[in-house]
Amino acid sequence: MSSTIQSSILTQEAQEKLRQKLQRQIIPGEHYIPVTGKIIDEQDIMMGVESVLDAWLTAGRFATQFERELARFFGSRFSLLVNSGSSANLLAFYTLTSPKLGDRALKPGDEVISVAAGFPTTVNPIIQFGCVPVFLDIDIPTYNIKAEEIESAITPKTKAIFIAHTLGNPFNLDIVMEVAKKHNLWVIEDDCDSLGATYKGKKTGSFGDLATVSFYPAHHITMGEGGAVLINNAKLKKIAESFRDWGRDCWCEPGKDNTCGERFCQQVGDMPFGYDHKYTYSHIGFNLKATDMQAAIGVSQLKKVDHFIARRRENFEMLRNKLKPFEEHFILPEATPNSDPSWFGFLITIRDGAKINRNELVQHLEANKIGTRLLFGGNLIKQAAYKNSRYRILNTLDNTDKVMNDAFWLGVWPGLQEEHYDYMQEQIDTFLKAK
Repeated sequence: MSSTIQSSILTQEAQEKLRQKLQRQIIPGEHYIPVTGKIIDEQDIMMGVESVLDAWLTAGRFATQFERELARFFGSRFSLLVNSGSSANLLAFYTLTSPKLGDRALKPGDEVISVAAGFPTTVNPIIQFGCVPVFLDIDIPTYNIKAEEIESAITPKTKAIFIAHTLGNPFNLDIVMEVAKKHNLWVIEDDCDSLGATYKGKKTGSFGDLATVSFYPAHHITMGEGGAVLINNAKLKKIAESFRDWGRDCWCEPGKDNTCGERFCQQVGDMPFGYDHKYTYSHIGFNLKATDMQAAIGVSQLKKVDHFIARRRENFEMLRNKLKPFEEHFILPEATPNSDPSWFGFLITIRDGAKINRNELVQHLEANKIGTRLLFGGNLIKQAAYKNSRYRILNTLDNTDKVMNDAFWLGVWPGLQEEHYDYMQEQIDTFLKAK
């Protein structure tokens, strides 16, 4: 949008207030240092405004543009925009339940390999559909699934693998994809925290049958709420589109009719011949579409994604160097071999035998205005929500419990600078000396 149009929409005072809000500095010790944050500028805001001026509001030209450009970024054939990363996980999983997939369709009672150390909405669709998650333990210090144990977890009921690249660190894709190929398993990569990470030079999110991405403000790029499903298989794309758009059989975009040219001359199910194709349904679906305003902001954000990823990597290394003097107390995170992570956070685990209480340290940091987070749900099977859920555990979840009790993470988002990490180092040092 031109500056002339921008000036006609916003008064000079409003433009200045917007500028100040977007450029606000975080002063260590004076302001709270968020563990995550969004980097948005005037161009992002004005792209959103431009979409509103179209008066279309639902998914439209910007959604189409974003889906095309996101797929190009990942090297995928298709991407489908949805309203959140959690919806992306829901959509990706339910795509694999379609009767159109024949014997390979997931059915209630089938097993899906995953981990309990993660975010709930990676696991929730498995349980919600009636499949059984099989939980494997994680490795420390990569915090990803113990890939070498996947083979021993497989039974005749195993149909899929659904796991996330933890905090932007890729899991061992060599082993995962080799096992999946050997046993004809579906693979869903939860790439919500790892946009831009690579494994052997190839972007995560482009290995599995499906992958998911999130655009919540905490993530690598944002459109407020938002997410996407990445797909390389045309058949899966059509199924996913159906589940996303109410489960309908028609693939017309919003506002368009008769894309197939056979709107009134098809027989679908037991409906009358010629029943309007816009109202025939091949799946019991959802409405997970995003708005065009979200997509417009995403188009603008995507232009800066490489810079955001680079800054996260720089911040991770900066923080790692500043915390190395404390390694006798902490296990610091490490990249999976053959990978180049796109870090979402810096996970720290207190070593066994260290006379440090994780909760006390976290409370010290928070009291001194340093944001912290735990590794999401810790061990999910110990959460109240999963008390009566069906699941299977392979061996033990000792490392999962270790992380639940003794780990936390600090931010590496692009809004943080060296002065923030100097302050984090200082406060951690202060805490340790007091012990």
